[in-house]
Amino acid sequence: MKKLYSFILIAVISFSGFSQSSEIKKADRFFAQRAFMDASDAYENVNNKGQEVLQNLGDSYFYTNQMQNASEVYKNLFLKFGEAVAPEYKFRYAHASMAVGNYKEADKYFSEFSGTQTDFEKFRRELDTTVSHVFTSNQVMNNAASADFGISFYGDDKVTFASTRNAERPLYPWNKKPTLDLYTATTDDEGQLSEIVLFPGDINTDSHESSATFSKDGMTMYFDRTNEKRVKVEDDKIAHISLYRAKMVDGSWTNIEKLPFSSDSYSVEHPSLSADGSKLYFASDMPGTNGSFDIYVVDVNEDGSFGTPQNLGAGVNTAHREQFPFISEEGILYFSSDGHQGFGNLDIYKSEGDFSETKNLGATINSGFDDFAYVVKEGEDTGWYASNRRGTDNLYNFLREDYTPPVVEIDERETNTETGRQQLKDVGNIYFDFDKATIKKESEVTLDKVVTIMKKYPTLNIEVGSHADARGTDSYNMALSERRAASTLEYLVSHGIERDRLTSKGYGESMPLNDCTKPTGCTNEQYAKNRRSEFTIMN
Repeated sequence: MKKLYSFILIAVISFSGFSQSSEIKKADRFFAQRAFMDASDAYENVNNKGQEVLQNLGDSYFYTNQMQNASEVYKNLFLKFGEAVAPEYKFRYAHASMAVGNYKEADKYFSEFSGTQTDFEKFRRELDTTVSHVFTSNQVMNNAASADFGISFYGDDKVTFASTRNAERPLYPWNKKPTLDLYTATTDDEGQLSEIVLFPGDINTDSHESSATFSKDGMTMYFDRTNEKRVKVEDDKIAHISLYRAKMVDGSWTNIEKLPFSSDSYSVEHPSLSADGSKLYFASDMPGTNGSFDIYVVDVNEDGSFGTPQNLGAGVNTAHREQFPFISEEGILYFSSDGHQGFGNLDIYKSEGDFSETKNLGATINSGFDDFAYVVKEGEDTGWYASNRRGTDNLYNFLREDYTPPVVEIDERETNTETGRQQLKDVGNIYFDFDKATIKKESEVTLDKVVTIMKKYPTLNIEVGSHADARGTDSYNMALSERRAASTLEYLVSHGIERDRLTSKGYGESMPLNDCTKPTGCTNEQYAKNRRSEFTIMN
């Protein structure tokens, strides 16, 4: 009987192990096919989740916008396996943490991933003082419960957009929704859509079509379509995306042709045509791309041929993902990125002029989820964008208003009559013992006043200027004053003041407050007056 029990126990354990192995293989197949919803269900059935299972489970939730689940799985992954986990998972965990509002965790993992300190709360405070617009958004009604995005202007009162609402199309394994088609719709004054119909002609196929853009005369359109051919990329087979052009001939869209810089080996997507039709902006991961996707521009010649695509450079593109460019009639570039500091996942940014700088559009339009495919009529301050903040891709209409950040008057400001510099009012200097740079106990009262004022005025920047008396060589006193400035600054930082709001500078013995300019001839009290740190307002 004992042998029988042992045999049964071994059989049960063996069957359980086989069952778990079979479940992992099934989940891995779904994951390789990018059927992430099926993959997450299968991975959840695995009892003892190892590193690869947790990585794939977290990614399956991440790529289907289930950020709460993704955040919990990634957290468990790092708790169990720590530094054995590849850095890319820190990046995704940080974005998932942003989406669920865990900014402290996001800062930690963004900082570890990039090697530079990030501070979301500081970023948000600074952004509030620099944004030029505020946005009021309303979700576009969608009775089809489809995923919709990518509005483009199509005449005076019509738009096109991409949607999964065509139930006759094949289902896409990634999200179990039909493949994307282009639609047209009429807009009203509230930004809502009506008279929604499939885009006419032969533009739509069983592949994905999306992201149309039109010439000003309405005779030329560009759009993207997923390639039928799949190519092997590492361990996966991927169908890339290509750009197409169509012409309006006798009232019909015809002469559909793939653009010559498209390829089966990489994606070219999200076209946006300049107002004069001479430049086409798009996103791509073609050779020469800095990150996973970059924004490019190509000249459209008068004969319809194209120049060589040009990467817009480091002012726009990062080591991560830049997509969904839109060039407005005023030549302002809007795009989405998860590489610039933002609110999490894709945020909407703008860049003007030579595209050397990028600005986040702010918290009134961006969220912790993907916000993308922004278009605007600059003269009317209205437009649309898409976001998956409510679970799936939805269209939002917005009204944009000019915004001038209020100027905060700093009451604690006065002019030093001797130096002419702006200093903190009613905040005196702090003083040091002879040949010392240590903060004295009695100085903490003054330093705490500085901390209070700087927290009250979060845009206030301060220089800590420190000095020595005339006893000692010039070089020694300069080094001593620099140590005093550094110790003063470190006290402020240790009490919650951001380091980049502070500068420290040593002046040596060059700026005495009295006539004690020689190593002898003054009392200890007179020399002591010059051993100090001062606080100067720098903005």
